[in-house]
Amino acid sequence: MTLTTASSPTLTPWRKDALQKTLAGFYALVWMWAAIAPVSRMDWFLENLLVAAGITSLFWMYRDRPLSDLSAILVAAFLALHTVGSHYTYSEVPIGNWLKELLGLSRNHYDRVVHLSFGLLLTYPLREILARGKITNARWAGFFAFAIVGACSAIYEILEWAVGAVVDPQAGMAFLGTQGDEFDSQKDSGLAIAGSLVALILTAIFTRSRK
Repeated sequence: MTLTTASSPTLTPWRKDALQKTLAGFYALVWMWAAIAPVSRMDWFLENLLVAAGITSLFWMYRDRPLSDLSAILVAAFLALHTVGSHYTYSEVPIGNWLKELLGLSRNHYDRVVHLSFGLLLTYPLREILARGKITNARWAGFFAFAIVGACSAIYEILEWAVGAVVDPQAGMAFLGTQGDEFDSQKDSGLAIAGSLVALILTAIFTRSRK
């Protein structure tokens, strides 16, 4: 089986792509597990509003512009990381608490990992969507993907603030997950932007090596 990438001239339709069907099944299992008795049902609901919007957009897009296998793997990985966080709430994910105790950290850094992953894992698929859909040429696709990651990260932080201010304060604090860090929003956005930049550098190296 050949793994398709953003530079592959043709892609296998989703209904015939065994790898992407397997990824969809894997994520469905992760989602069902996370939906069973989450630590905070309200936080789980709020986090999954974003998942529902993202998956709906993917299904709509797939009718005309299927993603490559590599992009599908990256999207599935990010969704799985985010969904685990929605089950426990980001500040209480066990592996984050384990690393906190092991390394003597001041907080659970699982949320930081996911914000970094937002840029690192989703920039390549965004770049592919922009280039393959002829929304912009390949040269500018990376720049616009980088800009979209930065904008989405900032919008997400604003939405977190709005939820904390308007919705149930307890759920809002779980959703915010600041863990006492007054610069949490800035650090989260900064990590997403840094992850996007790293993704673009790795993409450029990968593309040149293939050529």
